[in-house]
Amino acid sequence: MTIEVIKPGALSTLQDLGRRGFQHLGVPVGGVMDERSHRVANLLVGNPEHEATLEITLLGPSLRFQQVALIAIAGADLSACIGEHAVPLETPVLVRAGSQLNFGRRVFGVRTYLAVHGGFAVPAVMQSKSTYVRGKFGGFQGRALQKGDALELAPADAQRVYPRLATKLRASPLPFSLLEDRPRLPGALSEASATAARAIVGQQWRAFSAEAQRQFQQAEFRLSPHSDRMGFRLQGPRLALREPLEMISEAVAFGTIQVPPDGNPIVLMADRQTTGGYPKIASVASVDLPALAQQMPAQSVRFALISLEQAQQLYLAHERTMANFAAQVQQLRRS
Repeated sequence: MTIEVIKPGALSTLQDLGRRGFQHLGVPVGGVMDERSHRVANLLVGNPEHEATLEITLLGPSLRFQQVALIAIAGADLSACIGEHAVPLETPVLVRAGSQLNFGRRVFGVRTYLAVHGGFAVPAVMQSKSTYVRGKFGGFQGRALQKGDALELAPADAQRVYPRLATKLRASPLPFSLLEDRPRLPGALSEASATAARAIVGQQWRAFSAEAQRQFQQAEFRLSPHSDRMGFRLQGPRLALREPLEMISEAVAFGTIQVPPDGNPIVLMADRQTTGGYPKIASVASVDLPALAQQMPAQSVRFALISLEQAQQLYLAHERTMANFAAQVQQLRRS
């Protein structure tokens, strides 16, 4: 089973939940930028949450399915369609063999995720299928998709996941069938959802001046065009230290906010380095990273400080919501 790449899009790469356990060797974790959307798409097609999805950035590809496939798209709205028919987000869709999935105008968000039942048949590198483009390994040949690529899918019976979809597809002339009574997950992405990010004070918070601490909490920052999967560079008031600081490099995480000597903060993202020597003013709470990952250059973000305990409670509440969503999907499949 294969998917033919008719057009590759701006940056379409296979990503999963990351390459964990190798940071001591200097290997970045990588993985998806928007974990929520990735997990939702996989759950809807009956995949494990860690299975790789196709992370599609801003300008989407055109993909032709050689066989019947069960797909789901979650994340940014990039006007996905098959023929003249729009493909809705966060919905299981059974696609007829020979159909072509296209992406068009951006409505909101930056990154969307395509999951296919059974997953992509690419080898795991260091226990992950994620593409690390800078290192040229993982995913599909260690790179973004190119025109003419043939993405192999793992053997799977797409028509058995939702039998009703197979029945509808056989009875309809349309290129796909979908379920109207799909489960809903609260907190769906929207254009305004990434304007506020909750954060926890960083290890060097006290090293910053009182004015820098105030500005961090009250000022508006804009995402610089010089931002990518490694880090989001922010433009706004320059955050100054109380006095010069020499540091030994320390471990960093997804969401760590470093401040280099020019005073412009950088939020480290999925392809972040393993260690960093710049002072860390704060870290974005994990529940707000998916929305932050969907911001466009020139969009704004404000930070609101919360405690570690509050961040943990938010994380646990999010995981309960995801577990409830997974249970709804299982019930839908059984029905």
